[in-house]
Amino acid sequence: MDRAPGLSVRLKLTLSYAGLIMLAGALLLAVVWVFLLRYIPDEAITIPGRRVSEHVLGNPGLPGRFIPGRYDLWRAFAPRALQALAFLLVFGLVGGWILAGRMLAPLTRITHATRRAANGLLSHRIQLEGRRDEFRELADAFDTMLAQLEAHVEEQKRFAANASHELRTPLAITQTLLEVARNDPNRDAGELVRILHAVNTRAIDLTEALLLLSRADQRTFTRDHVDLSLLAEEATETLLPLAEKHGVTIETSGEVTSTIGSHALLLQMTTNLLHNAIVHNLPGQGTVWVTTGVHPGTVVLTVENTGERLTPQLVSTLVEPFQRGTERIRRDHAGVGLGLAIVKSITKAHDGTLTLSARPAGGLRVTVQLPAAPPPPPLGPGAGRRSLPRSP
Repeated sequence: MDRAPGLSVRLKLTLSYAGLIMLAGALLLAVVWVFLLRYIPDEAITIPGRRVSEHVLGNPGLPGRFIPGRYDLWRAFAPRALQALAFLLVFGLVGGWILAGRMLAPLTRITHATRRAANGLLSHRIQLEGRRDEFRELADAFDTMLAQLEAHVEEQKRFAANASHELRTPLAITQTLLEVARNDPNRDAGELVRILHAVNTRAIDLTEALLLLSRADQRTFTRDHVDLSLLAEEATETLLPLAEKHGVTIETSGEVTSTIGSHALLLQMTTNLLHNAIVHNLPGQGTVWVTTGVHPGTVVLTVENTGERLTPQLVSTLVEPFQRGTERIRRDHAGVGLGLAIVKSITKAHDGTLTLSARPAGGLRVTVQLPAAPPPPPLGPGAGRRSLPRSP
């Protein structure tokens, strides 16, 4: 935005300091004038008698005792007052300029860092030293914002690169299959259609997952009362055939956990967690535990599963897009690599926290903590009563 040039803040503060000092000096001189000189007679008084020294009389040769009047004192006081005011003006301007410069030095560093960030240099930090005050709180908040923004930008770059790669793969496979079919007319068309259908289905699933992830990030959804325990039961019933196919046992327990949010998104979050726990499990003898609980002000959904032992470094990367456990090898149950990333976005969109930790015996423990729904308002007088029809 183009703005007309104006006075700098340092100059404004300097003029303000100088003005305040001048005002204080003028008030002090006014007090002297009002409460001291008002009791002095207007005219000078000469009392006959002994001669008065020159520095008392101000006019040698006059006989007697001399008492100066208000005019005489004002004539002696005014030049000194003007000199004092001039000194205060110079002192206020010089001192105010130096003091304002020292006070605004942190703001200059913050402005410099802001301009560097605007040019794309997000790695720069202010790191303002000294004890905490308003400027240092602003600098610390700006450093925190820069760190979060830098991490978000890097995450978006990785996401865009991975999404481009994932979307390019099915398109490249489809193009290869079509070229093979064109060059070999005698090739089995049924097999080609089956492969194309599988590749197209995977591309559709990936696109829908990306749209769901974008919807969760934008928080464009309607919020209602949702019970996480019912969502856990619904997700368990949906994925029970998949669990039986992989020989995984699902155990659910817990209590009513009411929160505020989107039923569809929270169901997708629960389904993703349960699906991830089933497919990344011990083959033929795995177990998944789904529990819900209520804490002061929050509700908790926990999904645990048996499986291979995971390192903390690997666990910290599982919520990144297109991460598939310990390897990126596609298997028959491999998803699009956005399951836990979608869970993270949905949790964040509902003002919750997502915690992943490796189980000592192997497997993963995922905990979702969401704000609890406020209690329903008390029923007013007559609420819940049913009016009976009156007799004619």
